[in-house]
Amino acid sequence: MKAGVLLVNLGTPSSFAARDIRRYLAEFLSDRRVVELPAVLWQPILRGVILPFRSRRLVHKYQQVWMEGGSPLLVHSLAQAQKIAEGFASQNLPVPVALAMRYGKPSLASALEDLRQQNCERILVVPMYPQYAASTTATILDKIASIAAGFRDQPEFRFIKRFYHEPGYINALVSKIKAFWQLNGKPQRLLLSFHGLPQRSVNQGDPYFKDCEGTLHLLRQALAGEGVKIDASFQSRFGAEKWLEPATQATLEAYPAKGVKRVDVICPGFVADCLETLEEIQLECAGAFQQAGGEQFRYIPCLNSDEQWINGLDGIIKRHLQGWCPAQSDQAL
Repeated sequence: MKAGVLLVNLGTPSSFAARDIRRYLAEFLSDRRVVELPAVLWQPILRGVILPFRSRRLVHKYQQVWMEGGSPLLVHSLAQAQKIAEGFASQNLPVPVALAMRYGKPSLASALEDLRQQNCERILVVPMYPQYAASTTATILDKIASIAAGFRDQPEFRFIKRFYHEPGYINALVSKIKAFWQLNGKPQRLLLSFHGLPQRSVNQGDPYFKDCEGTLHLLRQALAGEGVKIDASFQSRFGAEKWLEPATQATLEAYPAKGVKRVDVICPGFVADCLETLEEIQLECAGAFQQAGGEQFRYIPCLNSDEQWINGLDGIIKRHLQGWCPAQSDQAL
């Protein structure tokens, strides 16, 4: 039976126009895994307050980072999928690769149909989140199950739950950081900024915080010889409830008073640059740090389609495909 690979990231509006941002946010923020409130309470707030104002406020933010081929997340994700597919082809692996977004386009439904049209009866789903969270990885599984419920002839599925601990991921991050320092010099501090999560989710058993701690531990271990202290923080807070701490912006604003005036920031919870890294970190947080007295703020880009990361991802995917490909291809896996 033929196997296919489905890479899945969060999602993006199709343009930086307010109407497209609103459409994207409506789908994203209506997911019960993302906002865990009863719909009867949440939807009037979402439709009547949040969408009209937040959509317009995000227009300029998206406009600042938009690329010729679309949003950064889409452009980099497409490049990742293309390079994985090209790598498989060069290794004579007959494994189609498709890209989907959990919210927006290309949709999960269309990507699954694309693989089914290529006669894939086995599909490896690769959520592009190094650390597992119910609001990211689990909601992909929920949606796929919902879509597959309508199939008369369902494919087999495998899912990659997390990969923050994989050498192919950690080594790519370490190489990226070391190469940046070799070219630009070292900072006083390296800050790892992870996407935030409500503290309540962790209290209820979500392993995301432990996965972030695991990432921090592995990077500290791998970079121990560099002599740069490494901290971790959490960004992109939404709503009024308590989120994971310390907050990224507050951490950066406190650094100068502690004598830390040269800082590098990298976002190891994202494998592709997006609004949260390019606008929130590289622009907003950089400004807040400098306003607090910081002298040098440098953002180290995500792995995107760096060759070492693509090679690492290739290895992770092929290991999870073992036993699913024809005998001649399994030898290459």
